[in-house]
Amino acid sequence: MGKSNKDKRDLYYRRAKEEGWRARSAFKLLQLNEEFNLFDNLTRVVDLCAAPGSWSQVLSKNLGPDSTIVAVDLQPMTPIDGVTTIQADITHPRTLQRILDCFGGEPADFVCSDGAPDVTGLHDLDEYIQAQLVLSALQLTTCLLKPGGKFVAKIFRGRDIDLLYSQLSYLFDKVICAKPRSSRGTSLEAFIVCLGYRPREGWLPRLEMNKSTEEFFEGAGIGKQGTMEIVDFGPQERKIAPFVACGDINDIDSDATYSLDVSTLSLEPVQMPTAPPYKKALEMKRNGELHRR
Repeated sequence: MGKSNKDKRDLYYRRAKEEGWRARSAFKLLQLNEEFNLFDNLTRVVDLCAAPGSWSQVLSKNLGPDSTIVAVDLQPMTPIDGVTTIQADITHPRTLQRILDCFGGEPADFVCSDGAPDVTGLHDLDEYIQAQLVLSALQLTTCLLKPGGKFVAKIFRGRDIDLLYSQLSYLFDKVICAKPRSSRGTSLEAFIVCLGYRPREGWLPRLEMNKSTEEFFEGAGIGKQGTMEIVDFGPQERKIAPFVACGDINDIDSDATYSLDVSTLSLEPVQMPTAPPYKKALEMKRNGELHRR
């Protein structure tokens, strides 16, 4: 969470600091839970792309002491009470085994991912990269999740999002596109809520190195090739996920900025970045190694 003037006037940003959340994104998961009761009857939970850890914080504070929560990210994370953190690649087979070891070999009840790439501003490219990130999280999820389990992931809504809805509908009983009130309306961001995991009959998901997401799902019959056959030829069965707005309509408007009293204190971040991406650039600048071309 930064310190720009807009951030200071963003009340979700300030509320996150006041309540001890590491990021304002904590309210997104809380509002999704209010709508879908995601936290009911959870024992084993995986938070993918978890850094800096706000969703893991929410899970830790809302689940019982007997629950096991595993947070996975390539970036290091400062420890959270009640959460096992793993610094690893979610596409690597060893990561899957490490998570299963934390669960004693048992499947997960719930997998969530709030991960997103560094956006370029080129919407088509950003949507494609985000869709690939969601499919990578889905790969791991199909290897971990128990039948009837839940999956939630951040998506970027675009003109081709129906393809992702269609793929997910083969694996879950219910697929819903949700927009929490704490998610800015001006953003393409939304969350796909998938309920009732339904493994594909005769398909055994298996993570392997150097295998694309399309190759991974090929045997499940939901990959690009099989889906395009439905789209291009004959009567098509279009999959449309219902859209649900989450959060109290009388709550804070995430797109509004609010004036602050000049005497209002500047709140420090709850958790400073452990490995900020700009750290190397700052070191190079101090050493005179950063030059304009």
